[in-house]
Formats: sequence, C-alpha cells, structure tokens
Amino acid sequence: MNNKSYSNGWYRLLAISALGAALSAALFYAVPRAWAGTPDWLRAAAAMPLPSYPPETQAVMLLDEQVTTVRDDGEIRTTYRRAWKILRPDGRDRAFVGAYYDAETRLTYLKAWAITATGLEFEIKEKDFMETSYGSGDFYNDVRMKATKIDGADVGSVIGYEYEQRRRPFVFQDKWLFQDPLPVRKARFVLQLPTGWEYVAKWMNYADQKPQSTGGNGAVWEIENVAAIETEPLMPPWQSVAGWLAITYVPNSEAQRAKSHASWNELGAWYAQLAAGRRDSSPEIKQKVAALTDAAPAMLDKIRALGAFAQRDVRYVAIEIGIGGYQPHGARDIFTNRFGDCKDKVTLLSTMLKEIGIESNYVLVNATRGVTAPSFPSMLNFNHVILAIRMPAEVPDSVLYATRQHPSLGKLVFFDPTDDTTPLGYLPTSLQKNHGLLVTDSGGELLELPLLPPPTNRLLRVGKITLSANGSISASIKEIRWGASATYLRARLLVAQGDERRKVMESFLGLFLGSFRLRKADVENLEKYDESLILNYEFDSENYAKVAGNLLLLRLRVLGAKGDDVMERKPRKLPVEYDSTAAQSDIYEFVVPAGFKADEIPAPVEMDAGFAEYRSKVEILPNGLRYQRDYKVKDVLVPVAKLEDLKKFNRVIAADERNAAVLARGMP
Repeated sequence: MNNKSYSNGWYRLLAISALGAALSAALFYAVPRAWAGTPDWLRAAAAMPLPSYPPETQAVMLLDEQVTTVRDDGEIRTTYRRAWKILRPDGRDRAFVGAYYDAETRLTYLKAWAITATGLEFEIKEKDFMETSYGSGDFYNDVRMKATKIDGADVGSVIGYEYEQRRRPFVFQDKWLFQDPLPVRKARFVLQLPTGWEYVAKWMNYADQKPQSTGGNGAVWEIENVAAIETEPLMPPWQSVAGWLAITYVPNSEAQRAKSHASWNELGAWYAQLAAGRRDSSPEIKQKVAALTDAAPAMLDKIRALGAFAQRDVRYVAIEIGIGGYQPHGARDIFTNRFGDCKDKVTLLSTMLKEIGIESNYVLVNATRGVTAPSFPSMLNFNHVILAIRMPAEVPDSVLYATRQHPSLGKLVFFDPTDDTTPLGYLPTSLQKNHGLLVTDSGGELLELPLLPPPTNRLLRVGKITLSANGSISASIKEIRWGASATYLRARLLVAQGDERRKVMESFLGLFLGSFRLRKADVENLEKYDESLILNYEFDSENYAKVAGNLLLLRLRVLGAKGDDVMERKPRKLPVEYDSTAAQSDIYEFVVPAGFKADEIPAPVEMDAGFAEYRSKVEILPNGLRYQRDYKVKDVLVPVAKLEDLKKFNRVIAADERNAAVLARGMP
C-alpha cells in the first residue's frame, strides 16, 4: 500500500537513500553551470551563523522551507526549498536530491545550486536532471522522479534545491517533517488557504508552536535550531520520536469535506466505501476454497489453509496507479492473476474466509511501530494493511496469540498474509503494540494491536558438554525456537543455500568461541512455518576452559548473549525499544574429566526489573555440573525513567555471563 506521502515531507529520506543508491549505480552527475544566478534565499541561508555542533555531525540543514497554497478547487501548490551545509566527508550524500510526481502531482519547477567552500557557484537546471520511474522489482506505480547528484558538494560547500508541485490529493492533509537525524538551523512552513477554509494543526513530539498570521487566511510557522535526532542503540525508529506538524485542511463546502477526516470513524467510513464491492466472490474462488478446506477436519484448520494460500500462493506484486495506492483490486482479479500487494492479499483472503462463514475486517497499519499518531486521523499514517479475522467462539484459542476481544465484533485474530513466515495466531513483531485502524461498514476505530506474551517467542537451548583435562570441550546442542525467535532465523536460513547454511551456524559460534570445529549441523521444520524450528549441532572447541595448575576454570555460559552494553556508552536521551518480547532458556550439563570435582561454583542470580527478568543457577551432579539460566523480556519499551534499572539489569547479566566454576583435580 502506497500512501503517496512523498509529496508532503517524507521525500527527504527517499532523496538520500533510494535516490542516492540509484544515482550512484548509474554514475550520473549533472553538468554544472558556473556563476549562474544563485537565489537570494540560498545566499541568506549560507550566511546564517551556526551554533556549535558535535564534531561527528555530517551536515546541517540550513533551511527547510515549505510554502503551501490551497486553491478553492482543491488543488494544492507547494514550493519546497532545502539548503544543506556539508561539515564532514560522509555528509556528501546530501548532494543526492530529487523530486517526485505522478498522475495527480505535476512537477512545475526544479533547480539546484552549489556554493563551494572556495566561493564558486554552480547551477543545475531541470533539463539536467535524470528522469526515472520509482517502481522496481515487484512494485509498480505511476510515481516518477527527477533526480541528480549536485557536483561541487564537498566539505564546506552549501547545496540547495527548489521545486514546486501541483497536486490534487485524495486527502486534504499534510505532514511537515521539520526534525531530522541531522540538525536543522531554520525550518519554516507557510500556509495560504482560500477564503472560508480553515485548518487544524497538531504538533507531534514537539512543543506547540503558535503561527504568525500573514493576513488573507494565511499562517506561518518558523522554528530555529531544531536538534538532531541522535542515533542511539536500540532506539525507537527515529520517525516515531522526531517532531513534525500534522495539518488538516477543512474546506467550506460539504462536497470537499469528505477529504478532510476529523475522526478515525470518518476515515474508516471513507476506506470502507473505497473498498466496497472489492470482496465479491466468483465461482472459481468458491471452487478453490472448497478444494483447500473440504479435507480440513476443523474450522481452525480451514482458516489456516486459506491463510497459507494467501501468504504463499499469491505473489506479492504491487501495482498502484492513482487511487490504487489506497484502493484494493477486486478479489476476482487478484485470484485470477495470483498476485497483489498487502491490501490485495487481505481482500482475497477476506473473500475466501466469507465462503466458509468467517467474517473479517481490514486493518490499516504502519509497518514501523510508533509512527502512527493517534491524535491525527489520516491515511498518511498508514503504509500497510492486515486482516482482523472474527474467530468463532468455538474455535480454540490456545495457539491464537495475536488476539483481542472486541465489544461488538467478538474475538479478533490479527493476521498479516503478506508475511509468509509468520503463521496464523502470530503477528510480525513490528506490528505488535502498534496502532491499527479497524475498518467496519459503519466507520473506523483505532486500536492498539496486541503485544504477544514472552512464551510465544521462545528459545530453548539444551546441551551436553564434555570437558577434557586440557580445557577443550565437545558439545552436542539442540535448539528449539518458535515465534519471533524462529521467524528471524528461519528467514535467514531459507535464503541460504548449501554450505551457506553451515556458515550461518559457524558465524553464530564464532561470536562466543575463540576456536572451534563444527562437526554437525542440521535443521528440522525449516519450511513448516506452523511448527517449531529445531537446530541440532555438534562442535569441538580447544582451550575453552582455562588451565591453572590443578584447576580448571570453566565459563558456564557457553553460547548466547542475553544482556547488552546499551547503557554503558554516552549518556542516553531516548527510550530503549526491543523488537519483541522473549523467553529464553539455556540448560547445559557438563561432564567433567575423571579426577576433577567442583571446588567453587557461582551463587544463584535472580533479578526482576519489571520490563525483564533474569535467573541462573548451578547444580553439582555426580559426574559434573548443570547450569540453567532463564531470560524474559516482558515489554518491548523501556522508558527513559527506567533506563537506570536497565543498566543495573544488564550489569547483572554481564557478570553472570563471565562467571566460571572452579574444578579441582583430586590428589592421586
């Protein structure tokens, strides 16, 4: 699903990432025109005094200006002006710039300039830009872009570009993204509305800023010295913590107000109307449903069979032209062609479920957790669609974890048919504890999607390890994974071929063992997505235990790292966010060499920090030791107020992972 948001601010990341990669691959450089007419706004931006920035700052955005004029007929004209100063060599990627357009968005003006550190000035005109389509691979749409790499962009240079778009949007709403991973010296948003129109402005992740009136139903917001969103390990997605302004344009005519959504209920009703008739069935669909479900013994098995068909037999191909960025294709066409994007897969699955008496609803989501703004009812929040399946009460829910009880619709199971490795009953981790718009025939309701409990993301590692008197070990390990723990590794192993799968295992062992030899490695249930992923492997490692005279120092944590050093670096400003909850256990039985006995073992460890807990203990066996530790993540977000608790928690784990048992050789 494409929310067409490239025209209201998200272009900035596209211009740096996808655009830079495309232009680098093409080795395309515009021919500069020296001493051309550099505009006054760029000269003024270049002359602004700058505050002191950290020495690692790549670049600073001198000016981020957006001038939007809305006409009576609903056409929106926006002029974008951007200026960057490059401070370090790795800031030169800001020289990749571009503008996007489609059937609903005309690009009427485009230029770029550079002022070098030595004072040379260059201009790049629109005819010097490269024109290309934005779709690629399995994604086709009507979006095109004109792009270039500004020559002369080096340390100390100032680069700028300006373009105008004229668009007829499907919704009268915009986002102004004024905060960036790099600092912004000055940001400015100018709005001009027709007489009788109004606007609703909401500030996200930032203190409210009052506009200045320009007269004639206009307003200007201006901010200076916007701090960078500094990258921190395990931080939430930067888009979820950056400041931005949400704008809704409210026309003075009822006919146009359908594009200005004042509530989630209105937005849901709009989407329900947009998707009306798209889930009509056909004889061919009915026949396929019967073939897939007639032999299934129970209703849950039937639903699983249809879900698996949508996941794996309908190829992901997005064809999004015009309103097709929002509107699904018809189920009949999707079934006939056997391809579609997320909303198409959901549409076909919903149609097939209806054939066995199961109702379901569209759920609009953003694939990045935390980006959807609950106070801003807008399609601009969403880029993905999943399905809420109304599960009959008689269907057992012991394995349906992505479930929520709805007061009127009953038990809802959220399912993503686009993710072909996440089975029914689970939910991709990025969607958990995320917001989704549940669409019904009468409207919409914003819900928080369920966070699956720790046992659904399980890793159980059991090993028998034989220790030699010279400190070497020989280990036989069995891992059982399900939930997120299985999904990540399964996806990695599925794309690996032959010896590459063995290398995946060797890479893992290399993180914890100084030297080793992998003797055996096999995988069970790799393509059985509804079953646990099982790994069996054996390895030898020389000099694992340290020899000190008659003593052996045996580190008990052989594999796996539970804690991290996220709080041991520079002072932190942002929360910590994990991908998912987790429940992990390591159980190792050590067979010690003849003549050795445990002389000293670590004390038990137990700590519960609220958001996570950790326990470990060592037992002495007749011929060795048994070490067990259990690690559980109960919430994916650790707020700033709890970061000191996280530091203590990780230090406890780190100390335990370094702990060693002391084995002493008995006197002959």
